[in-house]
Amino acid sequence: MDKKVLVAPLNWGLGHATRCIPIINALIEEGLEPVIASDGAALALLKKEFPSLQTKELPSYNIEYAKKGSNFKLKMLLNSPKIAHAISAEKKAIKKLMEQEEFCGIISDNRMGVRHKKIPSVFITHQLTVLSGNTTSFSTKLHNKYIKKFDLCWVPDMADDPNLSGELGHPKKSNVPVTYLGPLSRFEYKAMPKKYDIMVLLSGPEPQRTLLEQKLFREFEQSDKSIVFVQGIIEDTHKTYVKNNITIHNYLMGKELEDTINSSSLIISRSGYTTVMDLAKLKKKAFFIPTPGQFEQEYLAQRLTLNKLVPSCNQHEFTLKKLHDLNMYRGLSSFSTDIDYRELFHFFQSK
Repeated sequence: MDKKVLVAPLNWGLGHATRCIPIINALIEEGLEPVIASDGAALALLKKEFPSLQTKELPSYNIEYAKKGSNFKLKMLLNSPKIAHAISAEKKAIKKLMEQEEFCGIISDNRMGVRHKKIPSVFITHQLTVLSGNTTSFSTKLHNKYIKKFDLCWVPDMADDPNLSGELGHPKKSNVPVTYLGPLSRFEYKAMPKKYDIMVLLSGPEPQRTLLEQKLFREFEQSDKSIVFVQGIIEDTHKTYVKNNITIHNYLMGKELEDTINSSSLIISRSGYTTVMDLAKLKKKAFFIPTPGQFEQEYLAQRLTLNKLVPSCNQHEFTLKKLHDLNMYRGLSSFSTDIDYRELFHFFQSK
């Protein structure tokens, strides 16, 4: 392999990193050399997944969520100077990296400063519409302004109905050059004997990850169900312990995570878009608890609930009784689509 492609997912939860896994694998299969660039938990996860690949550390966005969902927008507004500084720092880091090493392409998953005018640069997002309540029009225009600085935009969803992202990835009007990839997932469906009644799959920025974990522990410690908790905390070593009926992992990787999901009857998780894609690929019954105040997750959860696919509720409303009506919902199912990676990557090879 002699042609390098920089793959740079945003460190905001683990979804951006995990949905880059099939892309990184495809780059290797097509004879290209992926170089991973990120920070924090996203970089740590991809280092564990691809220990032999070269990695680079990028400036952190340092995103923190509000403890109250009603303060989410205010907290993001207060975060905006940090984000702007990180984007500027990213640009400088990429310029320096491109001077030191030769790359034939850049794939940025929502890192707005990771591009270079002389190198084919692709932006991955499922949010061509950025929902933010009464400021949706402004946030969408701002996001699209950044996207248009890239050569291409890849949206991990079907181009037409049925699709997973709804208006997020399918705005009524858009002047962004878009290629719809089809849903991205690192997982494969396998029919397996059921080991767990419920799997809790946690992720996302603090403090909301911990707040949901604490609430679910309180609920499930009284349950007689067989339950597995994956905390979504990426640490140097894998830790696991059992408390009553609950098996707890700080994290699971690769095949072990895939097998645990496949062998669980019900998944309880956030309604982040990557999680939705993964659970659709694995044909799972699920229950979604969107991150309080995060409009995108709230929209996805509400859409799937209205379509009678997956029930959901607000974080403060969740109790075990909410799981009683699961049979009224069909669950998620995969869209059969084969991504032509050779054609996608030809954009890099031909430059």
